[in-house]
Amino acid sequence: MNVPDTVVTGRAAALAADDSLVQGEGFWLGIRRRLLRDRLTLCCAAVLALMLLAILSAPWLAPGDPYQGSMLQRLRPIGTPGHLLGTDELGRDMLTRLLYGGRLSWLLGITPVLIAMVVGGALGIVAGFAGGWLNMVIMRTTDVFYAFPSVLLAVAISGALGPGIGNAILSLCLVFVPQIIRVAETATTAVRNLDYVESARANGASAWANIWHQILPNVLGTIFTYSTSLVSVSMVLASGLSFLGLGSRPPDAEWGLMLNTLRTAVYLQPMIALLPGLCIFVTSVCFNLLSEGLRSAMELKR
Repeated sequence: MNVPDTVVTGRAAALAADDSLVQGEGFWLGIRRRLLRDRLTLCCAAVLALMLLAILSAPWLAPGDPYQGSMLQRLRPIGTPGHLLGTDELGRDMLTRLLYGGRLSWLLGITPVLIAMVVGGALGIVAGFAGGWLNMVIMRTTDVFYAFPSVLLAVAISGALGPGIGNAILSLCLVFVPQIIRVAETATTAVRNLDYVESARANGASAWANIWHQILPNVLGTIFTYSTSLVSVSMVLASGLSFLGLGSRPPDAEWGLMLNTLRTAVYLQPMIALLPGLCIFVTSVCFNLLSEGLRSAMELKR
């Protein structure tokens, strides 16, 4: 999901105007100050924090067992006594299922991005700093993955590996690693010939010392910001894999899988069937807007 340019531009302009008021502050202090003044980013962060707290507290907040239901209570509407958000097609409490389902959905959304950020960031920095044949090998291999759309690539890899949470995470990692490699390589190439890098090299710093002390601190923000924007994509793709039966499997509580199992009930209880999709939508939008806020705050300080 992409945020309209007018929204991003307006936020960036407001932060840029405020930037002229404070001079001589540190890089991270400036980013922190801008984020604290960005109400939209703070609102999204608060929503995500509350959602994370709720799903982690599922054993205490959930009114029932996520795997036990009653066919006599199936497809009860929202507001039913004892079932605040109704029940699903097997009579299981929807609020309970959504709370426990958020655990798997967040796991499938964040874990592949974290792994891809470490692996792709390292390969991209090495490729950008080394250049030459090593850069060519890494980047041409990356181009092979770019020949396929992300959705089709994730489905193909998951289909080849078989259904399961571990295989879904692995397939999403293979989708995101090439994207992060390209971002990291571009950022590294832009700074590898700057004065402070050349000065460290002239003073006898090894290649790994130069990467660790000079390159990494200056490209980490770019890599992290881009990786944050991939969380929303990862969550949607993971839900899609579960919807197709290539991710989590019944009776697991996971938002994408819940959408699949509830699709037959969309004409009987449409609001019940839409609840997992609403959770995916809200989480994805908040992660997307949060990444845009981070990008605006960090770019203004460069």
